[in-house]
Amino acid sequence: MSFYEDLQWRGLVHQTTNDAGIAAWLDEKPRTVYAGFDPTADSLHVGSLMGLVVLRRFQQAGHKPIAVVGGATGMIGDPSGKSAERNLLSKDELQKNVEGIGQQMRKFLDFDANDNGAVLANNFDWTGSWTYLEFLRDVGKNFPVNVMLAKDSVKSRLGRSDGPDKSATASDDASGMSYTEFSYMLLQAYDFVHLNDEHGCELQAGGSDQWGNITAGIDLARRMGRPQLFGLTWPLLTKSDGTKMGKTESGAVWLDPLRTSPYQFFQYWVNVDDADASKCLRMLTDLSREQIEDIETVQTAHPEKRMAQKQLAEQLTLLVHGQDGLEVAEQATSIFFGAEIADLNDEQLGQIFSEVPSKELSTDKLGGDGLAIVDALVEAGLAKSKSEARRTVQQGGAYINNRRVAGLEQTVTNADLASETTVVLRSGKKKYALLRFR
Repeated sequence: MSFYEDLQWRGLVHQTTNDAGIAAWLDEKPRTVYAGFDPTADSLHVGSLMGLVVLRRFQQAGHKPIAVVGGATGMIGDPSGKSAERNLLSKDELQKNVEGIGQQMRKFLDFDANDNGAVLANNFDWTGSWTYLEFLRDVGKNFPVNVMLAKDSVKSRLGRSDGPDKSATASDDASGMSYTEFSYMLLQAYDFVHLNDEHGCELQAGGSDQWGNITAGIDLARRMGRPQLFGLTWPLLTKSDGTKMGKTESGAVWLDPLRTSPYQFFQYWVNVDDADASKCLRMLTDLSREQIEDIETVQTAHPEKRMAQKQLAEQLTLLVHGQDGLEVAEQATSIFFGAEIADLNDEQLGQIFSEVPSKELSTDKLGGDGLAIVDALVEAGLAKSKSEARRTVQQGGAYINNRRVAGLEQTVTNADLASETTVVLRSGKKKYALLRFR
């Protein structure tokens, strides 16, 4: 397959501005392509994976990717797909977010390649110095209002009320879109013009909700006398039920291990529905068509093996968190299935048991004969009383580092430390707690 045919097979093409000719255009010579990322936090999340993976595929095919972090547009907030205006971030918050996600992008893109090294750009660098009058004169005059009003991202918001009282008058209640948000499209459209001027960028890629912004940039470039530019969108990453991928009961699935541990990240993909696993393998992993089709064959014949989910979890955890993160995630998985816990460090235990309650005790507790198991279970919160702790031990439901406690006489000593400072206690099959001795 050609590069573009591979994108299509993977389900990564939703719309283009030149369906008939884009495949040949991409094959003709290396092109420069950009995608934008919204710095609303100091980490990207699963919803950002599509943009990173698409830019990565373009680079692997010999094209030059530009990752644009919206330091300027992030000060406004993209109205596309939103029912209410976002809270505005300060310059300091935005700078912190820009730096954070810039570091994450280096795991996906090669910024040091000789011919097609990726470029990390912040659109505040070329818009921050504009005065209001300069922007209106040089950019705004090329942007017909009727073009903006025709965009779905604008039409869907006009006439709406963001306030709780829908009967309130315009003076009492916020309208569906502020002038600030209305101006967002101009800023993003100019990004495409600037990147064409500075880097020869000819293609903008984005999620399907960015179609209006992408075509606005192409139209602005034409009106400002630039060459023909092109656009491509990928479908939004959704589950088979139509809801967004990367959302859990506790919130978003982040790419930052301090927000979402490698184990939690791994488990998210292990637990996706069968209907979503193959789609995600195609869209998000570097596995070849032959490898994916082999996995799908096994998945169809033996769905109980969950081959697609396991491969998906391994490939994406390796991509996002590296080999060390994958090993921690796989080790954590085996631990939660009862494997003994040993030879780990505090950081690894902290990642594996990031959502497990813990209590800090003095190392003096480990002196002498050690800490009685009954007292340890109560200290850890795994038993409400000593009598309850005794019953747990007597019934065989108490564990130290996933090793069953032999009897009431057993104590927790230095020899039981699973890492430099930590002992892992368990009650029953799944109830864990940590005791940290410092």
